[in-house]
Amino acid sequence: MKSIFTIMAVCCATFSMAQNAKMDFEKYEPNSTLVVPEHKITRAKFPFIDVHNHQFNMPSQDVRALLKQMDELNMRVMVNLSGRGFKSVNGQFGLQDPQYLADAIANAKKATPNRIIHFTNVSFIGVGEPGWTEKAVKELENDVKAGANGLKVYKNLGFSFKDNTGKLLRIDDPRLDPIWAKCGELKLPVLIHSADPEPFWQALDDKNERWLELATRPDRKRSDTDPAPWSDLIQQQHNIIKRHPKTNFIAAHFGWYPNNLAKLGSLLDAMPNMYVEFGAVIAELGRQPRMAKAFFEKYQDRIMFGKDSWVPEEYATYFRVLETTDEYFPYHKKYHAFWRMYGMGLSDDVLKKVYYKNALRLIPNIDKTLFPDEMSKPQMHRLGVM
Repeated sequence: MKSIFTIMAVCCATFSMAQNAKMDFEKYEPNSTLVVPEHKITRAKFPFIDVHNHQFNMPSQDVRALLKQMDELNMRVMVNLSGRGFKSVNGQFGLQDPQYLADAIANAKKATPNRIIHFTNVSFIGVGEPGWTEKAVKELENDVKAGANGLKVYKNLGFSFKDNTGKLLRIDDPRLDPIWAKCGELKLPVLIHSADPEPFWQALDDKNERWLELATRPDRKRSDTDPAPWSDLIQQQHNIIKRHPKTNFIAAHFGWYPNNLAKLGSLLDAMPNMYVEFGAVIAELGRQPRMAKAFFEKYQDRIMFGKDSWVPEEYATYFRVLETTDEYFPYHKKYHAFWRMYGMGLSDDVLKKVYYKNALRLIPNIDKTLFPDEMSKPQMHRLGVM
């Protein structure tokens, strides 16, 4: 009888331990038992241009080492959006002096004359002070003369910049219109990041798809008063795109509509000067491969390749989603996406447009001879391509 009680006690204790042994959701990563074809791609099928990259030490970094990593990926051209770097100015997001951009361009050209393209930036500190707008426009013109090929606008515009009265600066503030107009005049594309994913504004509960990201990175949580409603920030961006039809805008991160492609399509239809890139949102496309493929086919002239953070091994996920029809493969950051990816299997014609043709058309001064099918026949003969 005593042994029976002992066995029962052990069983109860074991059951209790099993009940209490809760696994962290972030750690739960089971091996899939699914047996399907796999095509793990580490090099893009065609040479590509990454229109959304950040190199914050370009004036001094080893560009030859960077080029080696680019070659391994088949990245022919990198667009460094952080041409003016950044520094804190009285607690606000400020920029380095114009010489920083000149040094960045010079350092890149020592290693390669044509494979690093630089965008400049505008610091919106001091808007409203006498002469601010004129000074900002003049500085933009000077940066273009120094070699900048586009303008990158960070999300701080609309988030944290305040004018000289202390009021939160809106993205569509009319005092900024001369900047957008000047970009159109100079044929300078504006790559603009406004807001963040919409779930960052939603309740942090078990219904929020971004719960894990917000739970592990609480500084990303937003609200209607911190800094403003999501829909308002997005609309502010659209307002300037509509007000400046002669200026080409590239909405970063698919304009934060990668999870609502029908809506994004309606925006592209309404604003012919709006383009998109998919930096940091490939996971949204990879979970809706049929819808995404149809979208890429319809808007194949408006989409460009973008990655955002420079982590070379993460490009494989992008290539696999774009090029293959693989099923149920993992994303590289669980806090971004706990779901699995599926490949779109885009055609070669669409891939070429996304990888480089659209960027060549929109961004000035990219060397077309880096892309064989963009060369004229005389160029191909000279370079021995034919």
